[in-house]
Amino acid sequence: MTAYNVVASSDDSTVVSEYTPEQFESSKYQSEAELEKEFIELLGRQGYSYLPIHSESELIDNLRTQIEKLNDFQFSDNEWDRFFNDVLANTNEGIVEKTRIIQQNNVQVLKRDDGSTKNITIINKKNIHKNYLQVINQYVNNDGLHDNRYDVTILVNGLPLIHIELKRRGIALKEAFNQIDRYQRESFWSSHGLFEYVQIFVISNGTHTKYYSNTTRNSHIAEMKNKKGSKKKTSNSFEFTSYWADANNHIITDLIDFTKTFFARHSILNILTRYCVLTSEDLLLVMRPYQITATERILNRINLATNYHREGTIGAGGYIWHSTGTGKTLTSFKTAILASQLDYIDKVLFVVDRKDLDYQTMREYDRFEKGAANGNTSTKILERQLSDLDEKGNPHEYRIIVTTIQKLSTFVKRNQGHPISNKRIVIIFDECHRSQFGEMHHQITKFFKKYYLFGFTGTPIFAPNANKNNDPAYATTPQLFGDRLHTYTIVNAINDGNVLPFRIDYINTMKMKDESDVNVEAINSESAMLSMKRISQIVSYTLDHYDQKTKRNTFYSYKGKKVSGFNSIFACQSIPAAVRYYSEFRKQIDERNAGLKIATIFSYAANEEQADGILEEENFDTSMLDATGKEVLFIAMSDYDQQFHSNFAVSGDFEAYYKDISMRMKNREIDILIVVNMFLTGFDATTLSTLWCDKNLKMHGLIQAFSRTNRILNSVKTFGNIVCFRNLSQEVEDAISLFGDKDAGSIVLLKDYKSYYDGYEEKDGRHHKGYNELINELLSKYPPDTEPFGEKQEKEFIAIFGSILRVMNILNSFDQFENDKLLTDRQMQDFQSRYLDLYKKYRRKTDKADIEDDVIFEIELVKQIEVNIDYILNLVQKYHNDNCLDDEATANILKAVDSSVQLRSKKELIAAFLARVNLMPSDEDKKVTDEWQSFVKEKYDDEVSQLIADEKLKEDKTRSLLDKSFNQGELKTGGTAIDDCMPPMSRFGGGRAKKKLRIIDKFKTLFEKFSGIM
Repeated sequence: MTAYNVVASSDDSTVVSEYTPEQFESSKYQSEAELEKEFIELLGRQGYSYLPIHSESELIDNLRTQIEKLNDFQFSDNEWDRFFNDVLANTNEGIVEKTRIIQQNNVQVLKRDDGSTKNITIINKKNIHKNYLQVINQYVNNDGLHDNRYDVTILVNGLPLIHIELKRRGIALKEAFNQIDRYQRESFWSSHGLFEYVQIFVISNGTHTKYYSNTTRNSHIAEMKNKKGSKKKTSNSFEFTSYWADANNHIITDLIDFTKTFFARHSILNILTRYCVLTSEDLLLVMRPYQITATERILNRINLATNYHREGTIGAGGYIWHSTGTGKTLTSFKTAILASQLDYIDKVLFVVDRKDLDYQTMREYDRFEKGAANGNTSTKILERQLSDLDEKGNPHEYRIIVTTIQKLSTFVKRNQGHPISNKRIVIIFDECHRSQFGEMHHQITKFFKKYYLFGFTGTPIFAPNANKNNDPAYATTPQLFGDRLHTYTIVNAINDGNVLPFRIDYINTMKMKDESDVNVEAINSESAMLSMKRISQIVSYTLDHYDQKTKRNTFYSYKGKKVSGFNSIFACQSIPAAVRYYSEFRKQIDERNAGLKIATIFSYAANEEQADGILEEENFDTSMLDATGKEVLFIAMSDYDQQFHSNFAVSGDFEAYYKDISMRMKNREIDILIVVNMFLTGFDATTLSTLWCDKNLKMHGLIQAFSRTNRILNSVKTFGNIVCFRNLSQEVEDAISLFGDKDAGSIVLLKDYKSYYDGYEEKDGRHHKGYNELINELLSKYPPDTEPFGEKQEKEFIAIFGSILRVMNILNSFDQFENDKLLTDRQMQDFQSRYLDLYKKYRRKTDKADIEDDVIFEIELVKQIEVNIDYILNLVQKYHNDNCLDDEATANILKAVDSSVQLRSKKELIAAFLARVNLMPSDEDKKVTDEWQSFVKEKYDDEVSQLIADEKLKEDKTRSLLDKSFNQGELKTGGTAIDDCMPPMSRFGGGRAKKKLRIIDKFKTLFEKFSGIM
């Protein structure tokens, strides 16, 4: 294969401007091997060198050669051994530390044989085309838990930084994702752990291709194990994989087209060196094509404006229209970082319009890179930062400053003639449609003589939705910021799977007697809307349907802890409404003993409806609240203090109260947050799924408020749930049309109940089976008393039941589905048990590298109807109290256990416990739960002792490892953990290795059996 040297390079865009996919002969069958061969040949034509490397020793030899070539330096053998073992192959460091080497510490220090030191570059970020790209395939790893053979890997300077897993055309893409999951569990970490350097994974079945970061994969595994103490921000799964696209947002799916664009040398090297961010939470964020395009277009505009001396004019700016929830903060952060690194730029200002957004932005910026930006709590501090002085008055350069428009405006008024006014300043406005941008905007652009002005917005102001009074405060976005540099609408975002669509319920709470006079109706209706009878009915409806709408009975791992369901916001029209709603929620929650945690937050706001639908600011000043508002806010803060052991009511620190609520909403600790305007814009919490809305919304405000609910989390959260207690149907249609297009409704909004229940046709003629059709198919082919026979029937059953789980996940949010389920709970448990039996069977095959390519299990959806240990113990207590824990009752309990992902591995334990309970007198006062705890402890001690005796393990090391594993919620078998428990044995002859694998299997069985119940 021919290798190409770079003769010249240019600053080409990372994302191709427009790409027309090639036309392929669709009827020709292509095997996976043929697809792989075609892919590698195309990489060769694009300048990648092919290497026939299939073992670690060859990989290490090549790594040394490439690092030496990159640094124009020859290691001595001793120097290479030290550098390789101490820096590159430190297996104890894992994925995160190796990612840190690539992303942040790409220059490492070598201690030479003569005692001197030398900087060694791992990847060249200043001149990306000095890096060497190679491709290998069918690499064999025999050092893990099982033998693995990897498809295709891209080496950058000899290190595996990109791994591609391929499936033949027609196989589900998720299977490639699952296979990388297996490699991560079984072998990427093994031996010297070089495959833990992989930054980006690419999965493809030829027809569809996606990419994702290494920590998306790593976090998914950690959370699937319910790792306690995890710092991961959110669940990570297949839903977090991304499509590549051109700059016009046309998705590039076919592997060949993907290779020509994503794997173009300048593109992939730019992505690796410029457009990845390792956050303070150790998550690697790989920017999406629309984010990269927006960043580069701003940088290009800055460059052009400088070359043509357009600074200080509208020609030196522009705006980015990226839909709410698509990562504008990350885009603005990367833009600010790269702009601040330009030699001719003196400072970058990121300007928000509210103090709460100031706080949120600094939190996000600190998350992306601690200390990269500087916030301020007063105009005085801003003045010092703009003067490049620290708090003691000493020189200190501030390259990136986050502030509010109010503080910046005040600074401008007080500091006419300040030296900063003549510096080259990049000013980036967040949500650049705000009404305050009138006079303040004019003052700022008049003060700075050499500004470059850019705006980010998810909901721009155009002529159709601008204020009609010619007020400069309501100018259109193009009038204020100039050209639109890039667009990524809510339709693009939903099509790409970057945000979720919405499902809207309209609940009619009152009927108008006379609709002839709109003004009279508005006055009368708003008064009627505040009636306690209506508020009581709405609160009752909300509590009746809370579990259903938020999937409260669904359990999943989030930030290292097990949580149930999602949380919600209740939006009110006014502060008086919020006051009444809070009191009524408290009353009814107490009466029902519902166990829901609620909170409320509001401050003074005039509550005048904005003509363009913008939600008016609520600041942190509560002094203008009326007496009732202050009283209820104090009561609410006192209730909050009692729930969360804080002292905000005593301190009266409203801003700290706001920040604490923000944190607890993000951590899924609050069930319902009652607000007026706060938290309806700029607030992101992936666990937030539902907006209860008793508020007039339109245009910007409507899209902003609705978009609090549609952040991606996992396969269970498939849409943002909106429950409207006012008729906003026309407002919804108008807003979606304005910010999407006239046909956007069919994409942005979920289909109706009938479509999911009975099925529907796509425009291209594809038929989507409905629940009714799927259940009939299931019952006709595999009735409850019939088992699928043979692999073909098993796979068909898996596919049908998986489809039922997916459509049920949507239908469960519709009120009418409760009476249309067609299956009894017992039948559902039976089918689910059968499904899990097959999952165990095929998972066993996968673990032995006997891959079943076309089998996908929806285990995350199974957990929605999970039977947990509390349910089982309550059932046992009931049967025990009624003195009817007979064979039939025992069989029923064990059938329920079979249907549970969590409890199946504990079936033997539960069966033994049922036998013990049968021996307890029915009138004995001792609770079943207490008996269960002592029973589990006794059984655990017995089984650990037996394991130690059977394998002659070191008791103290074994018990210590197991105790630590249960405390962390994860059994770690890598490194020397298992070896430390083993008795002395010869390392030759293979006996020790076989014994170690046997011990690992026994440890896993024991861990699965007792995890979650210890």
